[in-house]
Amino acid sequence: MMRHVLVAIVVVLFGLIFARMVGGYVELEALRPLAEQYVTRAPVELGTPNIITGILITYRGFDTLGEVAVLFMVAASVGLLLKKDDAKASSSKASSSKASGATANVSGPKTSAAKPVLAKTEAARAAAARTAAAKANASARAATASAVAVKSAKVAEAAEDDEAPRREPSEIVRTGTEVLLPLIFTFGAYVIVNGHLSAGGGFQGGAIVASGVMLMLLARPGSTLNVALLSIIESFAGVFYVGLGILGLILAGGFLDPRFLPKGEFGAFISAGAIPLISALLGIKVGAELSVIIDRFRS
Repeated sequence: MMRHVLVAIVVVLFGLIFARMVGGYVELEALRPLAEQYVTRAPVELGTPNIITGILITYRGFDTLGEVAVLFMVAASVGLLLKKDDAKASSSKASSSKASGATANVSGPKTSAAKPVLAKTEAARAAAARTAAAKANASARAATASAVAVKSAKVAEAAEDDEAPRREPSEIVRTGTEVLLPLIFTFGAYVIVNGHLSAGGGFQGGAIVASGVMLMLLARPGSTLNVALLSIIESFAGVFYVGLGILGLILAGGFLDPRFLPKGEFGAFISAGAIPLISALLGIKVGAELSVIIDRFRS
């Protein structure tokens, strides 16, 4: 009862917050001074019709570099954590094999040969005590063997469950992948290389390419990615990205300043200085990193 009351209170509070936000919304009739500077100066200084891409790549280039670094740390952390899980799984499989070997090596109860009955009473009592101790040891060994067998059976069953074949994708998924996958990759490349002219950019296009990789892995569970090659490509893309930033610092007005290359004709495909190159490197880096993350989660 108390839980339902708390949930109702939280819902009412969120409703009041959103109602206040909607009721207090007033559409701006003019741009703020900073936004006005961006809108008026970006097309002239950078030669790009897409002001958002110009802001993200040039004026806020350090922020974009930080976002790329965060994505790299996420990919590295995911790989480290999942590698530990794989190590635990392999160790559990090794322990199961050792347990089964120990079960096979456990010997059955040993029977001691009955000694001849002695004339003396003390010798008979000693023999009876030894026989009882042997029976107790035999029963203890049998109990230990049974416990080890049960444990090894449970571990083997868990390992079989982990290694059970996954269900194959349906015909709809396979056919849809064959139709959509080329379109997804083409659209992702278009968003990357056309980001300085229309809506898009490196981050958006890289995410689209990674979604195509995920669809391919869902449709073909047996396929594998060359993670080492993707990691090398991602690393070189990051190095070249920073290299372009340093060139802008040396040859132009600052870090990631694209004006060390000619701006070209406004609105043309080859224009806006180095912005298309920077956007392409971002798309390659983001697409490779997200694809590696998806593959590591699958494994």
